[in-house]
Amino acid sequence: MPRSPLPVQDATASFWRSAPHPLDNHRSTPELPTTADIVVIGAGYAGVATVYHILDHCKTRGVSPPKIVILEARQACSGATGRNGGHLKPDPYNRPGSLASTYGIQEVAKYAEFEAKNLTAVKKVIEQEGIDCDFVYTRAVDALMSEAISDRIKAGVDLLKKNNVSVMDDVYFAQGAEAERLSGVKGAKACFSYTAAHMWPYKLILALLSKAVDAGVNLQTHTPVTAAAVTPDEDGYLALTTPRGVIRAKKIVYATNGYTSSILPEFADKIVPVRGICSHIKPGKADAPLLRNSYLIRWSDTEYEYLVPRLDGSIIVGGARSVYYHDLQSWYDNVNDDKLIDLAKTHFDGYMQRVFHGWEDSGAYTSKVWTGIMGYSSDGLPHIGVVPGRQNQFMLAGFNGHGMPQIFLSAKGVASMILDQLSFQDTGIPKIYEATQARLDNPRNSILESWKDAQRRQGAKL
Repeated sequence: MPRSPLPVQDATASFWRSAPHPLDNHRSTPELPTTADIVVIGAGYAGVATVYHILDHCKTRGVSPPKIVILEARQACSGATGRNGGHLKPDPYNRPGSLASTYGIQEVAKYAEFEAKNLTAVKKVIEQEGIDCDFVYTRAVDALMSEAISDRIKAGVDLLKKNNVSVMDDVYFAQGAEAERLSGVKGAKACFSYTAAHMWPYKLILALLSKAVDAGVNLQTHTPVTAAAVTPDEDGYLALTTPRGVIRAKKIVYATNGYTSSILPEFADKIVPVRGICSHIKPGKADAPLLRNSYLIRWSDTEYEYLVPRLDGSIIVGGARSVYYHDLQSWYDNVNDDKLIDLAKTHFDGYMQRVFHGWEDSGAYTSKVWTGIMGYSSDGLPHIGVVPGRQNQFMLAGFNGHGMPQIFLSAKGVASMILDQLSFQDTGIPKIYEATQARLDNPRNSILESWKDAQRRQGAKL
């Protein structure tokens, strides 16, 4: 499989980026610095959070921070973080339940608990730093739309409860008529609810990025990295090549998600760019219902929508996989966020009226639709830690469209690895996230396996 292309230019405009921050196209210096202690590639959530933790760590210890340069291929926070649904939504049951047979209950319990801790940690930093990003601490409701999907997920949930996985204490389950009443979703067969949050992700990341730039971090937007040295030179520096010249770094952090293999070719079929689509829906009437929870509406194992209510009554709705998932080329190994997914671009029209009770006469309409590029890993888990076979190179990538509840504390762990030479095992990051050679050597591709299974099931129905 060929490596990922670099991000394309002129991406579709997301709702979150409707009013660009002054740092959006910022370059701290007119010329690219020639050297740095640490170069972070990517000015999205993973890159900016890693820098935040490095600076916070140095401040706490009363030591001078290293010389840090952030390189971004396009505008600041113009990738997945600036184009997602704004959901900070841990998964306490679905993924842990499905992974238990492979990794064991103890490991999936750590996985689920880590996501819950990320929610708490992000809430804390927003409050401590006084960040205005429309943060709302709420409940998520996951509506399951078929008996088959309900039965499968419930079996995993029962396994987690039987083994006293702590995050299950926060999960409430309802079936039948109660599920439809609780969720408000027409025809829901079952639903789960649990603690979650949502926010304006671009505002959060640009607030943290502003603090970093104020602290002396050098930000260079519109500076894609085209190559990186595998090993240090005789002076201990790693050369990074860009169209604007070469910068040499003592350490590198790849916060490149779906574009990782454009620089690290060994990840060409391990982290794949996957295109998704999202929308902003406005109610047409002042008395339209107000959603009080965020949502995931699961039609099958591979098809879903997610919804985030805004305080102004509008709603972010993303997903639409039921209408395009069968068309592999429209989303798999696809970086074209400058175009909409043709099969899905009208899917959100009338969505609230079709799916939710009480919205039939709301006049809700789609005000904006955009695409974004996620990084899906071949085994369904992020790659965090030292890049296998590359000295002084670190990574946070492959978040499978679920990075918001995983990144913040992962970045803290990577910062500790960089500054304190902490081992991965001592960071608190789940073991199953660790980037290893064994994962690179694994020939399986769960993304394509799931797609092929879905096509077979669909063919059997026809």
